[in-house]
Amino acid sequence: MQEVFRNHIETHFTEMLTEPFLLACSGGIDSMVLWDLCAHLNLDFEVAHCNFQLRGSESEEDARFVREYANQNRKEIHVKSFNTNQYCSQNKVSVQEAARSLRYQWFNALLGTRGLRFVVTAHHLDDQLETFLINLSRGTGLEGLGGIPDRTPGIRRPLLAFTREEIESHAASRGLTWREDSSNREDKYLRNRLRRTAIPALKQVDERFELNFRKSLEYLRGSRALVRNHIAGVKADLFSIQGEAIKIPVAKLLQLSPLQAYLHELFREYGFTDWEALQRLLTGHSGKEIHSATHRLLRDRELLLLKPREEPEPGTYTLELESTDQQTPSGLFISSVPEISGFASNVLYVDKETLNEGLQLRKWRKGDYFYPLGMQGRQKVSKYFKDHKFSRFDKESQWLLCSGEDIVWIVGHRADDRFKVREGTKHILRIEWKDSVST
Repeated sequence: MQEVFRNHIETHFTEMLTEPFLLACSGGIDSMVLWDLCAHLNLDFEVAHCNFQLRGSESEEDARFVREYANQNRKEIHVKSFNTNQYCSQNKVSVQEAARSLRYQWFNALLGTRGLRFVVTAHHLDDQLETFLINLSRGTGLEGLGGIPDRTPGIRRPLLAFTREEIESHAASRGLTWREDSSNREDKYLRNRLRRTAIPALKQVDERFELNFRKSLEYLRGSRALVRNHIAGVKADLFSIQGEAIKIPVAKLLQLSPLQAYLHELFREYGFTDWEALQRLLTGHSGKEIHSATHRLLRDRELLLLKPREEPEPGTYTLELESTDQQTPSGLFISSVPEISGFASNVLYVDKETLNEGLQLRKWRKGDYFYPLGMQGRQKVSKYFKDHKFSRFDKESQWLLCSGEDIVWIVGHRADDRFKVREGTKHILRIEWKDSVST
């Protein structure tokens, strides 16, 4: 296996030959074999071991074993203990999710402080098969069936080309020692059940099963690449920016076939999984909305509007009447000027003496009204929004510049007539909105 591994590194992971890296080692057979293979090639690496404190004294023995092996082989070793159960409770995640999060947070910190380029892990072909079957059972689609990539930003997985049997054979031939994780014998985890029952049965059906699986995986990854390229083109045609949202024309979506497959590929990265609800949105009334954990999708007339979910904005910001740096989310800049000089949609001139209650910035409230510049009488802000076809997202993101209860400016859109500069105005304020984005 050593020569095959050398050729594999020289062909597919040349960066491991020249750059220092962090080797993740649990103390099990997979990571100990990876350590041995890398050491035999004189690669430049340090070792990291995570003690998740989930198996009592057994976890402590794992840490001691890895530390002693590193000392015997004069290898730089980093060991960190985590209160994994506490992390699970605080963040409401599973043990597996907690361990992964804790592990990679620490690994990334080590890369920065130690000047290392990437993490190398001991995932192998059987891990790949287990992941494939898990994703198959969960209905993750083509993206999930592509399995574990051999490289991602900051991570390399050079053993994915090797089977568990090859790893065990190498460990025996080299007389390596390792630690057995007793939790691998527990059937409460789906991965363990697949490892202990389903996969051995599949291998018995056909002695070439692993070879065929490897080929199938390559075909699936090729298909996935083709789909990604096609979907990128469809997105470039359908998705465009509108204010703080992405707009997608419903009519063009409905022309796609098979529709659900396209919806899956176009919207899965935004966290949507209820494809029936999404299809209903395409034929529903304007104003209907569905949510994922991270995004909102709104039917607005003949469009879908896609926008990240956000925390509610604070209520009101009080502004200084003369400041070039207002600490608000809207980027307003206020200054005194001797006269009006040019007009733009993102600039407002007001008579300072009409601002009896200063200036505040807030979002729209039900019942708000103003006196539109150049018109007689007052108008509800909601009516202005409707007349100018504001979507729900537009309304939620729209800022109002106020003086007390009176609206001075629907920022970037329409001013109030009561605050305009007149012939006898003595003090003119120029208000510029530098965060202007057309809506």
